[in-house]
Amino acid sequence: MKLHLLRYFAVLAEELHFGRAAERLAITQPPLSSGIKALEEELGVRLFERNSKHVELTPAGRAYLAEVRLVLDRVAQASETARAVAAGQQGRLEIGFTGSMAYRGLPAVVRAFARQAPAIEVCLREMSSTEQIDALRRRQIDAGFLNAGTLPEGLFCAPLADDHFVACLPEDHPLAAEPTIDLRALAEAPFVMFSREVAPANHDNVIALFQRAGIYPRTRHAARQWLTVVALVASGLGVALVPASLAQAGIQGARFVPLRGLHHPTVGVLAWHAETPPPALRAFLGVAVPGAWSPEGS
Repeated sequence: MKLHLLRYFAVLAEELHFGRAAERLAITQPPLSSGIKALEEELGVRLFERNSKHVELTPAGRAYLAEVRLVLDRVAQASETARAVAAGQQGRLEIGFTGSMAYRGLPAVVRAFARQAPAIEVCLREMSSTEQIDALRRRQIDAGFLNAGTLPEGLFCAPLADDHFVACLPEDHPLAAEPTIDLRALAEAPFVMFSREVAPANHDNVIALFQRAGIYPRTRHAARQWLTVVALVASGLGVALVPASLAQAGIQGARFVPLRGLHHPTVGVLAWHAETPPPALRAFLGVAVPGAWSPEGS
């Protein structure tokens, strides 16, 4: 059944006059008459009682009209949805993030984007950086907030706002109340380290700080999440170097102390898989990292 025949029927059912209906449809009467006849033949029912002076819906026609209006409404809605998605005004985005990104501005980005594009649904998925890179390459997520120094070919990224490493100490540690500390003062302390297999960039950044200070840390525990690192420190199981933003987590028992003479940024990027992002993702990038995308690529 052709969609234009349903429109012919609906307009004629509203006008009950072939001349006025043809005028609304911007066609002549003959194609309207033949279209209605073809529709009735296809259905095997008479939709209108008509003569030279009168047009009236049959009982079958009235019942059919109710259903046709639903179909035409859904078609119109589908067209509007397609146009809205194409314009980046509607849709769904799957966004990956590491746990620490919850304290690095991610919630504020999602709220700001919701105000700008309320018809685009953002779904957050907590994943390690390695998992996000794999999911991006498989097109299982649209973008990801992750920790990585370099990305595989075919992925694009923009740096996030600056964060830096600080010492994380148990609250009863002798240096916990100091305004700053020299990293070398922790040379003999047992360290809780971020597992390299989960996010090599996080691990390697911490090692780089130790190398700059000329010390070799005593690694006792390894964790897969920054918040786990902080929780272990708070429990008195060692000390650690962590992003300063984790202080916002409010984990009791942990103290965050700046490192004297060492300001080392943590690696944080928003990554995506398309050289030319679809409109909804392009809009999200514009809120999360303004200027991250341009027609020339990133």
